[in-house]
Amino acid sequence: MKTAPLAFAAILAALLFTAGCATRPGTPAKRKGDEIVVAGQLFHTGAKVVTWMDPGGYDAYRVERRFSPLEESDWESTKAAMKDIVTPNRYSLRTGVLTPAEVERLRGGGWDLPTLQRVVDQFVLHYDVCGISKQCFRVLHDFRGLSVHFMLDIDGTIYQTLDLKERARHATIANDRSIGIEIANMGAYGANDLEALNTWYGADASGRLVIKVPEKLGDPMIRTKGFTGSPARAELVKGNIQGQDLQQYDLTPQQYAALIKLTATLNKVFPKITLDYPRGPDGRLLPRKLPAEELAKYQGVLGHYHIQTNKTDPGPALQWDTVINGARRLRRLPALPTNP
Repeated sequence: MKTAPLAFAAILAALLFTAGCATRPGTPAKRKGDEIVVAGQLFHTGAKVVTWMDPGGYDAYRVERRFSPLEESDWESTKAAMKDIVTPNRYSLRTGVLTPAEVERLRGGGWDLPTLQRVVDQFVLHYDVCGISKQCFRVLHDFRGLSVHFMLDIDGTIYQTLDLKERARHATIANDRSIGIEIANMGAYGANDLEALNTWYGADASGRLVIKVPEKLGDPMIRTKGFTGSPARAELVKGNIQGQDLQQYDLTPQQYAALIKLTATLNKVFPKITLDYPRGPDGRLLPRKLPAEELAKYQGVLGHYHIQTNKTDPGPALQWDTVINGARRLRRLPALPTNP
């Protein structure tokens, strides 16, 4: 009888030793820095990702205005100063694609991945008309009361502002079922309205076309120190979107590389987000809003202009085939026909 406590102590010590060898209490869980957060789980992308939990990240869960003076950033001050911000939260629950029973189960925040995979089937691409992700978050969060899951800065850094379980406010009727990304780019304009592009783009000392962030924006908070961005194509790209003739400078090569990796990752995690874009009867990219019945059924990658007639983003410069077929290569899928 006297040996029983000793035997128990030996067993307990062995179990604690075995468990301690696997993971000792208080051991930090290291991340590579390329993970996105989906229903509380981490998934690698192979690209540089800064989440809302990381130093220097952008937190769309915060009520306070990020770039206002601290004493003026609280909800009461915001409500008084910003007529467009009518609620302290810039996100909500994806109620439009859930049953009443699921709403009750999930409204506390405890999403399971299979349910999220069932309801999310679109990846919406935007240009931000802000030029850099810092300014994009400032406009969305501090002035408009909006949100987006990802921002893609000119150096290829991906910022995640919310867990993908959340319903971000970025694309009206598509919000319940979609994931959104704001790509840092000054956007597309008519031939007589190029002032913004002339301000943001110019030649450097060697004659190379570069992005020139205006000094009035202060520290651009570009993650890559000393980075100077340059469009993937030096010339203005012309195209017709929503019946409008527009001109736009391309994304940076760094943005394309990151966007391809993120798109492939989202297809892997959310199989309903197919790796294709909306096409017309001729198989070419559809440069306008999808008809309502087609949009309701569409599953895949699409632009903001495929959802709303008053939008032209991501514009005529986006190289859709580069993004889609690049992501398909990473997923080891056959390439799709390119858009002439």
